Amino acid sequence: MKKIISTLLSLSLFVTLLSCNDNDSPELIQEEEVITSVIVTLQSADNTVTLSSVDLDGDGPNEPVLSVQGLLNANATYTGSVRFLNESVAPLEDITEEVKEEAEEHQVFYSFTAPINSVTTSDNDSNGNPLGLDFTLTTGAAGTAGFGITLRHEPKKPNTGILDAGGETDVAVNFTISVE
Repeated sequence: MKKIISTLLSLSLFVTLLSCNDNDSPELIQEEEVITSVIVTLQSADNTVTLSSVDLDGDGPNEPVLSVQGLLNANATYTGSVRFLNESVAPLEDITEEVKEEAEEHQVFYSFTAPINSVTTSDNDSNGNPLGLDFTLTTGAAGTAGFGITLRHEPKKPNTGILDAGGETDVAVNFTISVE
């Protein structure tokens, strides 16, 4: 009888040790970025325009506060950059740094209407696919333009644009800009 009890205790201890291996640890889930603010800076040789969208309550009832500081010049070329911030925490968190670090898992897409003629990204991930934090924007004749920015998480890369990129939208904003 002692031998059976000893064998059962040994077997029980062995099974317990096997069940405690690291493979059974719960997988850590990376939470999505919280982005409360999108800030775009457009710089030409003689003009700077800043666009911002601030939505401190996130998916709450309040709409984002959009701001356009300055006017785009007609028939001009601008160097642009976009920053993504989480201002719901102190100190604020610059999500742009995380997007850069995880460039293969992110892409910024731009949409526009005339008189913006083109938006061309000028930065890439390590695989040579567009990232889109930096870009060039060109304008045509005077008028009012629409300008949209969408940050996607885990898009298919390469892609032909936002329509076939898939992934999850981290943030999307649309501005109305005057071109003079």
